[in-house]
Amino acid sequence: MVLALVNGFLIDGSGGKPIERATILIDGSRIKAVGPSSDIDVPSDAKVINLDGLTVLPGLIDAHMHFMGTRTHKLEEAFTVPDQVKLLRCVSDASALLDAGFTTVKDCGGTNGLYLKFAVAEGSIRGPRIIAAGYALSQTFGHGDIHFIPIHWAKEKIPTICDGVDDCRRAARYALREGADFIKICATGGVMSMRDRPEHTQFSLEEMKVIVEEARKVGTFVTAHAQGTEGIKMAILAGVKTIDHGIYLDDEAIKMMKERNVILVPTLSIVNQIVTRGREVGIVEWGLVKAMEAFESHLKSVKKAYEAGVKIAVGTDFGGPELWKLGTNAMELELLVDKVGFKPMDAIVSATKISAEACGLEKKIGTIEVGKLADILVVNGNPLEDIRVLRDLGNVKMVLKEGKIEVNKLL
Repeated sequence: MVLALVNGFLIDGSGGKPIERATILIDGSRIKAVGPSSDIDVPSDAKVINLDGLTVLPGLIDAHMHFMGTRTHKLEEAFTVPDQVKLLRCVSDASALLDAGFTTVKDCGGTNGLYLKFAVAEGSIRGPRIIAAGYALSQTFGHGDIHFIPIHWAKEKIPTICDGVDDCRRAARYALREGADFIKICATGGVMSMRDRPEHTQFSLEEMKVIVEEARKVGTFVTAHAQGTEGIKMAILAGVKTIDHGIYLDDEAIKMMKERNVILVPTLSIVNQIVTRGREVGIVEWGLVKAMEAFESHLKSVKKAYEAGVKIAVGTDFGGPELWKLGTNAMELELLVDKVGFKPMDAIVSATKISAEACGLEKKIGTIEVGKLADILVVNGNPLEDIRVLRDLGNVKMVLKEGKIEVNKLL
């Protein structure tokens, strides 16, 4: 049976002019027709849902998050809580994301996403579409290493810690063997890794290139955790698809990103949360200090990239505990508007069309157009007038994923 969503205010994700009263016809999992209600003939046997007074837009996409399954900000929780418990916690996290209007997420490191994606796809649990990196690749003493435990413990927990071209090839193949949809590398140090810094370059150009080569062999791509200027440029030269975080961008890096169609995923939300509330929840002091040092530079870098026309996707780096609670991910759109100067329409395009591209899914999702999967969010209020509409769960009235109604508060 055809489903007809009629008379909604349509923001289709393309960045084009909204349609005041639109009709969307959905046949099975895909969009069959879309346009002004006056131009669309609704089949007599269609199920009709009147969305008069509501806003319709593509399902939102978080292009950088983690299914961590943690509930505190204490580093030791990764070791003191069984992995199985953390995985079970992620079931409710996945449901919360869907309830918030996120129909696709990109898990950029951690094994929970590898298992959750199967359970969601087969319908055993509720959740967004998940693409997952699984084990992230890091050099020894890299951002993905665990600096405060013995190295043999770290390598047992993270078998993709790798050094040298041959070992990086092995690690890339191992990550893919374990079910990775794409490969995540750590090209620089970071805020929440103990003994390195965001500006520290990690991996050589040759090491990064061989990882990209292995990804391309199987038709996928590489996403780079990259915060420092040199590491960002090396990752771009190596051929990565996205630069995630991008704290210290310079003009040359921005030019390189535009020339090579590399997408920036800023993840302002996590740093904003650490800076504004980190101390009260017990974020480690070295993480607090580095976040506070970096935040203003981070905002300036994203602003420069936006003004230069770099493609920017929405990602939060959220993962489960209080400050990074999954389901609050629309915070990133607010920060892009309030802190960087995005127009609300541009923030929505970043969270839909561009984020779909950052996930390698631009041919399937990201815009409401004929032939694409019917991932649709219906909200009360107009996010073009107030982007905060999207973070208020009370405004979420309906969520569809592949044409199936997952949330319906219109009854």
